[in-house]
Amino acid sequence: MNNNLYDMIFKRKSFHLFRNIGNENISDEEIKNIENEFNNFKPLVQDIKVKMKIVKDFTTCKRGQEYCILLYSEKKDNYLQNIGYIGEQLDLYLVSKNIGTLWFGIGKVEEELDGLDFVIMIAIAKVDSEDKFRKDMYKSKRKELSEIWNGDFCLDIANIVRFTPSACNTQPWIVDSSKNELKVYRYKKTGKRGIMPVDMVNYYNQIDIGIFLCFLELCLSKNDIKYKRTLYVEENVDNEKNLTATYKIN
Repeated sequence: MNNNLYDMIFKRKSFHLFRNIGNENISDEEIKNIENEFNNFKPLVQDIKVKMKIVKDFTTCKRGQEYCILLYSEKKDNYLQNIGYIGEQLDLYLVSKNIGTLWFGIGKVEEELDGLDFVIMIAIAKVDSEDKFRKDMYKSKRKELSEIWNGDFCLDIANIVRFTPSACNTQPWIVDSSKNELKVYRYKKTGKRGIMPVDMVNYYNQIDIGIFLCFLELCLSKNDIKYKRTLYVEENVDNEKNLTATYKIN
C-alpha cells in the first residue's frame, strides 16, 4: 500500500452531513485522478474483480454530497473484506485531496456494473479547509484498548488502529498479540448493532474488518515491522468470533 496514506488516518473523519464545508467543487481532473488511482490500490484478495463508478444522482444517499462512489465486486470468499480494504485506501486518498467522505452503508442503487454486484457506496464532497477535518483523532469515541487488544505487543499500533471507522461504530474486532504473531478476529457482540438491521450486521462488519486490516497494515509498515499475512474464510459468519487473519512477525 501507499505509505503516504498513513498520515491521513489522523486527519480523516466521517462527514455524516456535508454542510458548512465551503463552496468549492470537485473538479473534472480530480474525478479522473480518483478513477485512475483506484486501479493502483492494493487488494486484500488478488483474484476478486472489483470496479467503481462515480455518480451525481441515482442513489438514495441525501447527505449533501457532490458525488457518490459506488463500489462493485464479484462475489467470492472474503469479497466484503476485500472491498473494505480497498475502499479504505480510497477513503484516505480522498482525504489527502481535501475531499470529505462518508461510508454510506444503507445506500441503494438499482444496477449491476459489468456483471459485478453493488456492495457499498462512499459519499464525497470537496471541503474548503483542512481545519474542517479531524483535529484530534484521540478524542473520537472508541472502545478502550483493553476491549480490542489482548497482550502487550505493538500497543502503540493498537492505540491507532482502534480508531478504525466502522458501521454504527460497532468496532467488530479483537486482536490477540504476542511477540511473533497477531491474530485478528471479527467479533460480533450480541445486541450491539446501532441502527443496522439485524440481518445486515454480518455484511457490514465483514466490510469493517477489511477496513481494520488496512489500518493495521499501514501502521505495521510505518513502524518497519515485517510480516506475513494469512487470510482465513469464515466457517460460519454467525459465530460471535471468527478468525480473519494472522500476521507472523518476521
